[in-house]
Amino acid sequence: MLVVGGIELLPAWPVFLGFVVAGLALNIVPGADMTFVIASAARGGRRDGIVAALGIGAGALVHICAAVLGLSAILASSQAAFDLIKYVGAAYLIWIAISLVRAGGAPREAAAPRAIPSRVFRAAMLVNILNPKVALFFLAFLPQFVDQAASVPAAQILCLGLWFDLVGTLVNIAVALVAAGAAARLREVTWIGRAARWFAATIMGALAVQLALAARRQA
Repeated sequence: MLVVGGIELLPAWPVFLGFVVAGLALNIVPGADMTFVIASAARGGRRDGIVAALGIGAGALVHICAAVLGLSAILASSQAAFDLIKYVGAAYLIWIAISLVRAGGAPREAAAPRAIPSRVFRAAMLVNILNPKVALFFLAFLPQFVDQAASVPAAQILCLGLWFDLVGTLVNIAVALVAAGAAARLREVTWIGRAARWFAATIMGALAVQLALAARRQA
């Protein structure tokens, strides 16, 4: 157990190690976040992929802070709030899917310049923030590993969330590097690039439908 100033920042080590293993397993499961990172890296190279991974991590920080402050409980208790955010998030994923398809419509010589990093970062943040299931995940997952006898449970929720976010960001950066490397080797094969864009767009569309149909549940 890590204690600073009399405040237990982490649960007992056996519990924390269980959290580390469970968190890593969850972080490597593909979803909208990882799909966006792969698409960004394939389209804009390692820079855009890494920026997207950092943007996803920044978005997760918003959910973690919301879980600490109890704001996520609003989503868990309000069907209207949950529906509003999930439909906005689904619409945003569809917009990204359409953008991916349109990006491949121009001739090679007239291809658009690389995206501005700040826009990639902001788009990645929104992909994460506009998914209410992420907020409910943190609200349901993190407290399971908090020491019930802790003097400040919110401190443990924050530290566990930061660890989860750090590992998730590192996983996404690794995925971005692999995706960018593969895209660079296949960039000259135009039909592969076109197929990859359509595949990513299809996955984004499917995730949008899945999000739109998602039900509000608590673990």
